[in-house]
Amino acid sequence: MIFAYNKEHVGDVLMVIFQDTKDVKRSVERKGKVGRVYLDETGETLAWNIFEVSSLIDIEGNGQVFLTDEQVATLNAELVKEGFEASLENDKSPKFVVAEIVEMVDHPDSDHLHICQVEINDGQRVQIVCGAPNAAQGLKTVAALPGAMMPSGSLIFPGKLRGEDSFGMLCSARELELPNAPQVRGIIELADDVTVGESFGSLSTVVG
Repeated sequence: MIFAYNKEHVGDVLMVIFQDTKDVKRSVERKGKVGRVYLDETGETLAWNIFEVSSLIDIEGNGQVFLTDEQVATLNAELVKEGFEASLENDKSPKFVVAEIVEMVDHPDSDHLHICQVEINDGQRVQIVCGAPNAAQGLKTVAALPGAMMPSGSLIFPGKLRGEDSFGMLCSARELELPNAPQVRGIIELADDVTVGESFGSLSTVVG
């Protein structure tokens, strides 16, 4: 689930996004300040739009935002008020983390993609398909996990790349729009002594 807010370009609307909605047939029902975006075929909720959200909670930002439990409770109360039975659950876990490629094999249906087993926390691994030329076993880098919004506005959700499951994205400095990012292909290379699972936002040094 991704909370996104951009008052300048979208207006005073909080978008609560559960899935990528770009290529699906969808409809919207609105009650008061709450709009529910749902899949035409099944009725599954894809996203919520909370209009005039600043009248409900204090909010600012441009892109992905993170809310307090109290703010989420206020939004849930608004959903109930308008007759919706759904409830939002706050996820405050970091979405950009130090990660280590612990295993890597070539993608069977690509000449440049690799299937990486990536440790994202102590003992927790996910599979990420990556095409970076410098991807290598043992490399510590930055993973954008499901629920992340990239600086470009693209959203990270579980998916498939040429038939293989991928639960995130290994990031380049350019994709993260870091200052003085090298304009060459390749994921970030972090120092060996950084801690896997640490939020990338808390680090100050990028190597490579």
